[in-house]
Amino acid sequence: MNKEFSSTPRPTFKRTLRRISMISVVITMTLIWLLLCIASVVTLKQYAQKNLELTTATMSRSLEASLVFNDATAAGEILATLGKQGQFAVAEVLDVHHKRFASWSWNPDDNPDTLGTLVSRLLFPVPAVQPVMHNGNVIGEVRITARDSLISHFIWTSFAVLTGCIFLAAFVALAITRSLHHGIVTALQNITEVVHDVKTNRNFSRRVDEERIEEFHRFGQDFNSLLDEMEEWQLKLQARNAQLMRTAMHDPLTGLANRAAFRNSIAALMNDSSAQFNSALLFLDGDDFKQINDTWGHAAGDCVLIDVASRMVDFGGQRHQSYRLGGDEFAMILYGVHSTTDVQQICNALSQQFLLPYDLHNGHTATMSLSIGFALTWENTSVEALLEQADRNMYQAKKQRSKIIS
Repeated sequence: MNKEFSSTPRPTFKRTLRRISMISVVITMTLIWLLLCIASVVTLKQYAQKNLELTTATMSRSLEASLVFNDATAAGEILATLGKQGQFAVAEVLDVHHKRFASWSWNPDDNPDTLGTLVSRLLFPVPAVQPVMHNGNVIGEVRITARDSLISHFIWTSFAVLTGCIFLAAFVALAITRSLHHGIVTALQNITEVVHDVKTNRNFSRRVDEERIEEFHRFGQDFNSLLDEMEEWQLKLQARNAQLMRTAMHDPLTGLANRAAFRNSIAALMNDSSAQFNSALLFLDGDDFKQINDTWGHAAGDCVLIDVASRMVDFGGQRHQSYRLGGDEFAMILYGVHSTTDVQQICNALSQQFLLPYDLHNGHTATMSLSIGFALTWENTSVEALLEQADRNMYQAKKQRSKIIS
C-alpha cells in the first residue's frame, strides 16, 4: 500500500493552487449567480404584482359604467382591448352577486409555454382582485391573472444577462488570481530550489533572490541570514576537520605524513595497477641516533629529525612522498621508476643528502647517516610482502654498514 502510494506522482503546488483557485472561483460565482437569480425573481415578482394591481385598479374604473348599465358587451370589449396589449392572460368581471359578468382570456394555442405557465403559477398563485366601486358601494370586482409568456421572457432574459455577466466576472477573476498566484508560485519555487540545492549539494553559498511580495521578501531575508550562519558553521567545521585530518595524518614534530597516512598511501598504490608497475618503497632508519640523544639530549635529537625530514622533502620534491613512521624511522614512496638500477641510483643520491652535519641549535653539530632498504612494487603482490621486503633489505644495509665500521 505504501509502495503504491509513494509511486503515485504528486501534484505540484502550482497545479494544486490553480485547481483550488478555479474551484473557488466556480463555487463563488455559482453562489453569486444563484443569489442574484433569486433576488431578480423576487424583485420581478414584486414589480409585476404591483403592476398587475395597478392594471386591475385602472380596469375597475373603466368597467364601472358597464356594470352600472349592465352592459356585458361593452365590458368584454374593454377586457379584449386591454388584453390584446399583453397586459394580462385572463380577466374576469364579476357582478355584485359574484356571478361572471364578462371575461376574456389569451388563447394558449397562439403561444404555448408550459415552463412559463409553471413560473407564472409559482410567482402568482392567485389572481389580482380589485373591487369596482360606484358612489362608495361595491358593484362588482375584477380578477386578473398575469400573462406567463411575458414573465418567462423577462426571466430568461434576466438569467441570460446574469449568466453572461457571471462568466465575464469569473474570467476576469481567474485572470487576476492567476497573476497574483504567479508571484506566489515563483517565490515558493525560488525558495524550494535553494532549499533543495542546499540539502542535496550542500551548497550553503546559495541565496534566495529578492521577492516583490513583502511577506516572502522578509522570509527570504531571514532564510538567507540562516544560510549565512550555516555557511559560516560549515567553513569552521571544514577547517576544523581539515586540522583534525592533518593532525591525524601528519607527524607533529617534522610535519611529514605519519604512519596512518603511509598505510593508506601504500594500500592505494598496490590497488592501482598502473602505478604499481613504476613505483618503489624505501625504508630509512637512522644510524647512531641514540648516541645523539644520549650525548646532547632529546631537543638536539628533535633538531636532527626535523632536518632529516626537511632534506627528504627537498630531495623528493613533488615527485616522491616522504613519511615519518616513528622515532628515527622514515619511509619514501618513489614514483616513475622502471628498474632496479633507477631505484639504486635514487638511494645513493638520497644517502648523500644525509652526510652533511646537522645543526643541533646549541652551538654544536652532529653527523648521522641513514640505512636505506628498498622494495619494488611490481615484484610484490600484497602490501605485507612489499613492507616485509623493504624492511628486510633495510636491516641488511644496516648490518653491512656495521661490518664496514667495525
